[in-house]
Amino acid sequence: MDAFMGEKLQLYGFNNLTKALSFNIYDVCYAKTAREQRDYIAYIDAQYNSERLKNILTTLTDMIGAKVLNIAMQDYEPQGASVTILIAEGSMIPAGDTIVAHLDKSHVTVHTYPEYHPETSLATFRVDIDVATCGEITPLSTLDYLIGSFDSDIIAIDYRVRGFTRNVDGKKVFLDHKVASIQDYISPEILRRYDAVDINVYGANMFHTKMMVKDIDLQNYLFKTDAYELPPTLRLEITNNLRREMIEIFSGRNIY
Repeated sequence: MDAFMGEKLQLYGFNNLTKALSFNIYDVCYAKTAREQRDYIAYIDAQYNSERLKNILTTLTDMIGAKVLNIAMQDYEPQGASVTILIAEGSMIPAGDTIVAHLDKSHVTVHTYPEYHPETSLATFRVDIDVATCGEITPLSTLDYLIGSFDSDIIAIDYRVRGFTRNVDGKKVFLDHKVASIQDYISPEILRRYDAVDINVYGANMFHTKMMVKDIDLQNYLFKTDAYELPPTLRLEITNNLRREMIEIFSGRNIY
């Protein structure tokens, strides 16, 4: 890993590094009847339609100091939505007849995947957000905003820096900002709510963090049902089923 100084790196030409952030969240809900499951999917589709997702991504773009070049958005049948935004670093946008530098191929995308399974009475809402930037922009500073924009039970975050640029002396620079853990870019207040694990490959500038919510307030996971109307044994069974679902998603394999 390159040495870092407090001062700004003096580069030869422009910054060629590509920084890719992949942010995946899962929200789990208990919906026993077929009607509750359909109502849950309809609710999620309404809450996270392409218009709202576009607003989340354009705010993210403002936060990282990039400029929107183009927006494509789509709502799907029977469910789901997608938004793709082509962005550029501000200094790379052509001014009049003079082109300061090339337009970078940076983008932000989001896709939603609501689903349910009648046998388990569990519904899952998955959101995938990918942010790819070129140059000095890094999307890590937006993680608190992204986590706060969704109800996140399980979160998987990947961050990778690809390629290299050169300083004025011709030395290759493979990483222009210090990264030890993605968790360093998440507020302590948010981290206290989750169990978090890092899997990093420092030699390849690849960083991965998985997070799972610590506490389950059953009422937050019931759709159109009051938890205290259910018998204690059923409340415990539902809570255990929710936790097992989260553990399997967090682990990435079938366990139970």
